[in-house]
Amino acid sequence: MELKDRIKYFKESDNFWIGLLRDFLFVFVVVVIFSSISYIAMGRFSPMVAVESGSMIPHIQIGDIIFVESADRTKIITYNEGKETGYSTFNEFGDVILYKPRGRDGVTPIIHRAMYYVNAGEPMWAGGPSAPFAGYITKGDNPKTNSAYDQQGSISPYLPVKPEWVIGVAKFDRIPWLGCVSLASRGIFTCFN
Repeated sequence: MELKDRIKYFKESDNFWIGLLRDFLFVFVVVVIFSSISYIAMGRFSPMVAVESGSMIPHIQIGDIIFVESADRTKIITYNEGKETGYSTFNEFGDVILYKPRGRDGVTPIIHRAMYYVNAGEPMWAGGPSAPFAGYITKGDNPKTNSAYDQQGSISPYLPVKPEWVIGVAKFDRIPWLGCVSLASRGIFTCFN
């Protein structure tokens, strides 16, 4: 059988296993194309994250899908800078960033707003301790659950978010509820509480 005949047989076969292989190859090609376009456009192979907690309510809800652009592709504008220039995202001044808490890999990233940037030795907030190194002071938008900066609580105690800990910057708008599918498939049922 020549190659041309084999390709024709593969494309037209009614065999269950060949059909399954065809479907698998189609999905694989679609994923590769999507990932490649995502990397070109956003600097990340996986540009979407599902929001697991209510720390950004009312601007970002549990179960929302958020598009994230790679941090090295954009400049982070803090809340304070946004307030001065009028720049806002997700209905508030400044950028929402996705970062690794304490710079650790393998833990759930935090998606909070970059409030301002401090240099090493500067107070992290009015009357607060000096920053051990330069980085962002961050905070969730939810006034009920996030009345203090992340650095004042247990998320990133006394540690500003180093620029290299930032995974990316939230862009565009949220896609409501779609992330609930992803969360539920991982055994996280916060959407249904």
